[in-house]
Amino acid sequence: MNIQEEISSAVQQAVAALYQQEIGDVILQPTNKEFEGTYTFVTFALTKTLRQAPAQIGQAIGNWLVDNTSVVQAFNVVQGFLNLSVADAAWREVLTDMATNPSFGTLPATGKSVMVEFSSPNTNKPLHLGHLRNNFLGDSVSRILAANGYDVIKTCIVNDRGVHICKSMLAYQRFGNGETPESSGMKGDHLIGKYYVLFDKAYKAEIETMVAQGTDKEVAEKTAPLMQTVQQMLRQWEQGDPEIIALWNKLNTWVYAGFDTTYRSIGVTFDKTYYESQTYLLGKEIIEEGLQKGVFYRKDDNSVWIDLTEEGLDQKLVLRSDGTSVYMTQDLGTTELKYSDFNCDRQIWVVGNEQDYHFNVLFAIMRRLERPYANELYHLSYGMVDLPTGKMKSREGTVVDADDLIQETTDAASAAADDAAKGKLDGFTEAEKTSLFEMLGLGALKYYLLKVDPQKRMQFNPAESVDLHGNTGPYIQYVYARIRSVVRKAAEMDVAIDGAIAATDLDDIEQQLIFLLSQFPQRVADAGQNLAPSYIAQYAYELAKTFNQFYDKLSILKETDAEKLNNRLILSNLVAETIRKAMGLLGIDVPEKM
Repeated sequence: MNIQEEISSAVQQAVAALYQQEIGDVILQPTNKEFEGTYTFVTFALTKTLRQAPAQIGQAIGNWLVDNTSVVQAFNVVQGFLNLSVADAAWREVLTDMATNPSFGTLPATGKSVMVEFSSPNTNKPLHLGHLRNNFLGDSVSRILAANGYDVIKTCIVNDRGVHICKSMLAYQRFGNGETPESSGMKGDHLIGKYYVLFDKAYKAEIETMVAQGTDKEVAEKTAPLMQTVQQMLRQWEQGDPEIIALWNKLNTWVYAGFDTTYRSIGVTFDKTYYESQTYLLGKEIIEEGLQKGVFYRKDDNSVWIDLTEEGLDQKLVLRSDGTSVYMTQDLGTTELKYSDFNCDRQIWVVGNEQDYHFNVLFAIMRRLERPYANELYHLSYGMVDLPTGKMKSREGTVVDADDLIQETTDAASAAADDAAKGKLDGFTEAEKTSLFEMLGLGALKYYLLKVDPQKRMQFNPAESVDLHGNTGPYIQYVYARIRSVVRKAAEMDVAIDGAIAATDLDDIEQQLIFLLSQFPQRVADAGQNLAPSYIAQYAYELAKTFNQFYDKLSILKETDAEKLNNRLILSNLVAETIRKAMGLLGIDVPEKM
């Protein structure tokens, strides 16, 4: 039963019966909390057509709905706002429909496919806090789109080639002395990240020396010996130099092992991983095609460009004068390859807003090349994540590594849970405690990063994220565990839950819970439409908070009326299941006990 649709249809019938007029779609909105009611119909727009005052129209329609429908049991009129209260019988029917529908919250299949590309790590450093927002956002958007009926393909592009990769390779070659992950006791991605930082320090030292000797700083940055050697290494790599390729393979193998460990710890998987080292040549082929079509042009120094001034994007380099690739080269190849592999109806890139210009250019080039998929490319641009100490910079070693942050948040969750539990965890084994704290820590981290609108820049505070009160992941996880505890206690009391909803009166807070539960499919649809996990996060918090109000106001297990007890257990069960589904869309697990 869809109460909103029934009331909308009934309002149309009321106007036809009372005024012999037909009106278009009826828009209902949630009633302001200051007034009694669930839905509000605004009558101001009808005054000219019906030639009556807004309040008079509201009074007439309200009386008709009470007299002629079983959905509306009462109403009140505030000027031109008709506030409608839904009958208990209708709420019980809605509760029955939701409780007996195992796919509640999952929308019908669309028959369309969408590819979501996210993560995009570089093999010169470990994943960091910024990558976590990217991964959590991409994973959650994928889950939400699947719940919206799309066939979702999750892909990752690994930036495994280029100048930045050669920087860590050169630093290892110069300063590594044969160090390995085993000899250092470091994860492979952390080890190579160390050499990326070492390169930057050595490079800056060279620049300072050159500037002190009278060289212009910009000239020094381009002609410093280390930078010249890096550029030469990149050319050697593209030419297939065996020694350079062997070093590249060895270091990347260490990094991939480190990435895999992190991905497993955060619960993120991909259907396919692409590597820029395998796509840049295809990008060069596309550029050659574009040169023949006149889409690109070659300058006197042999570099290749595109003029996008008509699109307000200026001129863009797509291939260097020495023939080596730039980011755009490989992105052209990757985009083409992804469409060739999966033929998806839509491609989405989850990438920070610092790359807005890059994707505007990429999509414009694909339109110029008249690719059939060019109009279905979308950049999900999100804001950067800062620390209380400011912006992170990988080359300066001021980032917070993902592994370290996950451990820090887990430790903070452990301390917060121990403090709040006050002995309630005594029955847990050490393994159960470890599992719980990891679940709470990761849930805190994911929720904190996902509850904010993706487009907003944000600051991450680990201590705030694990608070068991307020709008946090652990708070919602705790409410779920509380409900599961109530259900277990009911079973211990031999209280069997009858699947049928009894015809009892409903308290206002029960009506609020049922109403909020009924909004779940629409919230999922809205989140999918806007690619915004924050919609789901806010919904999960609203639902958890409203359940706590219900729990504080009404007795469940101490209720002596068997029918009311049964209804409240069914309602509680449905809240728990919906919280589990909502948190699942965020990639967050919920504990059975806590």
